[in-house]
Amino acid sequence: MGIAEAVKRNVTIPNMLTLLRIAVIVPMSECILEEKYIHAGILLAVSALSDLFDGMIARKFHQVTQLGKILDPIADKLTLIAVVICLNRVYPYVHPFVTVMFVKEAVMLTGGAFLMAKNIKPPAAQWFGKVATAVFYVSMTVLVALRAFWKIHLSWLSILLFGLSAGCMLFALMNYVSIFMELLKENGNKNENQKFL
Repeated sequence: MGIAEAVKRNVTIPNMLTLLRIAVIVPMSECILEEKYIHAGILLAVSALSDLFDGMIARKFHQVTQLGKILDPIADKLTLIAVVICLNRVYPYVHPFVTVMFVKEAVMLTGGAFLMAKNIKPPAAQWFGKVATAVFYVSMTVLVALRAFWKIHLSWLSILLFGLSAGCMLFALMNYVSIFMELLKENGNKNENQKFL
């Protein structure tokens, strides 16, 4: 495949939306740290909407690409990490929940890399992973919006929303670990069968 053809194949609306999600990470983080919560809320909403629509458009209009499959989870993880780090400075008492989120992402990345090292295709995003991402976006948007428009800072609500997000992420992680183990088992059985051929 030539360079021009590769560019043409990958320059799609879903991929552009994913790149937009990556592009807003730095200004969104700056807005949170500088307590410009209205701007931060708008950028967070843009990020959430791009995450919602890129996959839908890709599937509906047959614009799924390998680049998109790689970029989308990267954009999700970079956004999550950036927002959590920034909000952890604003809400330092939710550090345990932040730790859970980081451990989940570290395990997911390590597991994916391990599967790829064994030439096993990592599983596509599942409904429980999408739900965890959606809950995270909604929770963080609520926290930012409350500070932006009503100057409300409720410790109990912050702990509740961070805890809900962390709980959904742990649920997703347990299900992905189950899929991970099943893929390894299938690969082991396939290798055993090949020995007898």
